[in-house]
Amino acid sequence: MKTLNVLIVEDEIPAQTNLRRLIEKHFEDLRIVGVQSSVVGTVAWLRDPDNRPDIIFMDVQLSDGMCFDIFAQTEVHGKVVITTAYDNYALRAFRINSVDYLLKPIAPEELQAAVERCRRTMESEKPAPAPDAEVLRGILARTGREYKKRFVVRLGDKITVVNTEQVAYFYAEDKYTYLVTTEGRKLILDVSLDAASEQVDPRLFFRLSRNCTASIDAITGISKHLSNRLKVALEPRPDFEVFVSRSRTTDFMNWLEDK
Repeated sequence: MKTLNVLIVEDEIPAQTNLRRLIEKHFEDLRIVGVQSSVVGTVAWLRDPDNRPDIIFMDVQLSDGMCFDIFAQTEVHGKVVITTAYDNYALRAFRINSVDYLLKPIAPEELQAAVERCRRTMESEKPAPAPDAEVLRGILARTGREYKKRFVVRLGDKITVVNTEQVAYFYAEDKYTYLVTTEGRKLILDVSLDAASEQVDPRLFFRLSRNCTASIDAITGISKHLSNRLKVALEPRPDFEVFVSRSRTTDFMNWLEDK
């Protein structure tokens, strides 16, 4: 059986580790040739003529943007498998646009099925067309997904319910994900920041940085900082500074203007 080269595009170390473990455990013919965590890094990796992955496992939300930005900036060769925490809307449309998908947490049997679909596509006489970034964005926009209305937080033997309207921001620190309410309560979530960010309405929440996603109502001020970054003031005030990277500044300003 032909050895297939695999690229993993994922910005969360635990998710990277889990996917790598599953691949190495279940597939002798898959060889991981690269791991990237950002749009910029992935684009640079794919532009190298020596890099020709057969299968690309790609998370939706990366450290500096959405994975669809990769398709818009460079040619993507190989079968793409989106890995995502989106679990409540129709992702089947990806498959008719040359893209497969896996829901997190990834189950071994689902991974095996996705790899088999990739093999069948590559073995067919007619190669699949390259994914189109705008088509993929449109799929997400048209599926009419329902976003999370509340978060259930467990504190020992107690359960706290926080309506999404009460969430000021989420942030990650020391391997934990925290939810901060508009009243200033700080609660630990049992999901990653990526998962929490994907579950809320992107019209109301924005991934400001690698470690923080905030509600539009929590943003009380914006100022220019060094290297063309934007510094964002939040309320309740966090005990860390929040900056929007240069690569996300345009998206952030467009998001603000759409409010």
